[in-house]
Amino acid sequence: MPFREINSKMIEATVAPGQKLFSQRGAMLAYKGEVSFTPNVQGGQGGIMSMIGRRAAGESTPLMTVEGSGTVLFGHGGHHIQVITLEGDTLYVEADRLLAFDGTLQQGTMFMGSQGGVMGMVRGQVTGQGLFTTTLKGHGSVAVMAHGGVVEVPINPQRPVHVDPQAYVAHHGDVRNKLSSALGLRDLVGRGSGEAFQLELSGSGAVYVQASEEKL
Repeated sequence: MPFREINSKMIEATVAPGQKLFSQRGAMLAYKGEVSFTPNVQGGQGGIMSMIGRRAAGESTPLMTVEGSGTVLFGHGGHHIQVITLEGDTLYVEADRLLAFDGTLQQGTMFMGSQGGVMGMVRGQVTGQGLFTTTLKGHGSVAVMAHGGVVEVPINPQRPVHVDPQAYVAHHGDVRNKLSSALGLRDLVGRGSGEAFQLELSGSGAVYVQASEEKL
């Protein structure tokens, strides 16, 4: 794993010859060794079509390619950082939450409305995050940003997980998502959405939840 957590708001990445990382532009804090940083115009591992898809989806957070030999300290805006390890599965995460990730991961874009039909599209309106999300697939590590720290909540077929849409950060695994109504419970559960909805995730995997309803 190329990422090592220095503290809750900073990670160190190891860069090796012949390998590359992608990071959000402006996230580099310091580095040692012979390391280069170049604007990424090819859309990451997914190529030019991935870049076009992200721009059409509003998922066009600028990236830079990190190569060479050395170590790099990353952080951004004082946000809390969570390192997620993928072992062949897919991570679903909004592009602006990506701090850095392995260059080996395949990057793409998914239409969230395809998960849960009309309710999936409603989710985009409720969260203000749009109808599309970025996907990262393969074996490698991803560093994501959140407010107030992150907790990983397992999802299993016997027990779906309900999340305040504004507290949702990312999820991975074989997971379906839909909005469920919380009418009559709005004043008791889910403080951040401003709507009587909860995001219901079912299947097998995990969801990452931040300790805040504030968006990045």
